[in-house]
Amino acid sequence: MLNGMYTDRERCVRAVRSKDARFDGWFFTAVLTTGIYCRPSCPVVAPKPENMVFHASAAACQQAGFRACKRCRPDTSPGSPEWNRRADLVARAMRLIADGVVDREGVPGLAGHLGYSARQVERQLLAELGAGPLALARAQRAQTARLLVESTELSMADVAFAAGFASVRTFNDTVREVFALSPTELRARVPKRNDATAAALRTLPPRTPTPRTQPPGTTATPAVPTPAPATLHLRLPFRAPLHPDNLFGHLAATAVPGVEEWRDGAYRRTLRLPYGHGIVGLAPRPDHIACRLTLSDLRDLTVAISRCRRLLDLDADPVAVDDQLRTDPLLAPLVDKAPGRRVPRTVDEAEFAVRAVLGQQVSTAAARTHAARLVAAHGDAVDDPEGGLTHLFPTPEALAAVDPESLAMPRTRRTTFTTLVEQLADGRLRLGVESDWAQARARLLALPGFGPWTVDVIAMRALGDPDAFLATDLGVRRAAGELGLPSTPAALTARAAAWRPWRAYAVQYLWATDSHPINFLPA
Repeated sequence: MLNGMYTDRERCVRAVRSKDARFDGWFFTAVLTTGIYCRPSCPVVAPKPENMVFHASAAACQQAGFRACKRCRPDTSPGSPEWNRRADLVARAMRLIADGVVDREGVPGLAGHLGYSARQVERQLLAELGAGPLALARAQRAQTARLLVESTELSMADVAFAAGFASVRTFNDTVREVFALSPTELRARVPKRNDATAAALRTLPPRTPTPRTQPPGTTATPAVPTPAPATLHLRLPFRAPLHPDNLFGHLAATAVPGVEEWRDGAYRRTLRLPYGHGIVGLAPRPDHIACRLTLSDLRDLTVAISRCRRLLDLDADPVAVDDQLRTDPLLAPLVDKAPGRRVPRTVDEAEFAVRAVLGQQVSTAAARTHAARLVAAHGDAVDDPEGGLTHLFPTPEALAAVDPESLAMPRTRRTTFTTLVEQLADGRLRLGVESDWAQARARLLALPGFGPWTVDVIAMRALGDPDAFLATDLGVRRAAGELGLPSTPAALTARAAAWRPWRAYAVQYLWATDSHPINFLPA
């Protein structure tokens, strides 16, 4: 790839001619004769090869003067799986941009999170993607704006604000440039909704603010008026196949009461977001994930979607993963039985690290009980008129102030817990999307009470390392023995070298041989 353009033209042309949806989000096809750019699976007749150029990002296409295809809507493609399987500067920058850092903190803020200068970040993004951080963030704002224009009845001013634009004029100009339609024209193209659907997509009516429950030991503050929450119904795309059983089963079976629940066929949880909080409901459908998202501040829409996609591993490339794992004849039957397993991840890396410590050497039920006590005592209260969610998970700062003697756990684990939350609170330990995986692993291993299992499960589910492998996990070792694989950690690790770089997905297939509730979609 050169300056964001793919040089392997033959492979790209083959993908376009075969309408191969597996490559959607990997690259974009810009057509010289029409001035539009498409996803590889665009249903229109493929242009002549000499009229096609290939870019690594929608932003690069827009920078080159192309507008989005109205037929295939390339802005709605799943994200590139590249950014979730790598931990280099470009991948970490892309994860941060998806998390809305450029909109909130600008390019200097992005560079600060990465530990590089703004010039270095700009140069590397331009070299690989053909667009700098501002252009990439602008493309994301345009995508969010289109989503809001087409799926809600918000005013255009509210859409512009929620999508991250500085002004309505900039919003209008960007939408016209990217989609060759005004925002009003975009909305007019959407089929008319029936009354029930339209009502569901409106913002909820204003409500009287209620005081929040304060954590013990803190001073109560009066309630302040807040904007009415907005409820949105979205479709989150993914690359097929997707096997939802272990994904939603794991989240439901380990759900912390008050923070998470399974209700009416959907996994629901609270979200702590930059400008406020949210509640999301996620339900599997044959060709998408149905997402019902209620936000206290619409500016959090982009980051909420990004975190939900990360939670469900929706930008994975299941074909590449399964093809690699099928090369092992003992794993192949598991893959063929239920292809497309994803790794259940998290919406909050610090939260998951805390929960991993609470789950050391105890049952799933006991871990949920420990976490629920912390949530009830130290989490921020939220309202959930539609279910049983009551709190946001406590922040590291709140947990760092907890009296260790009040924790119902062995003394050694108290030390592990308090050391972890102190380092998360003061920034010495960083587990966010900007983290260098190797550095984070090293820091975790240096903490008291952190062994290979705890570090690897945090690497797999919080850091998002697709090659994290739980060789010491009892369930993994038991499944390996039943399949005829080596069951000792050292021998199993040696055998698993052939599964790289997808060993975290191999763990999902091995776990699925058990009858534990994490492997089954709840009724």
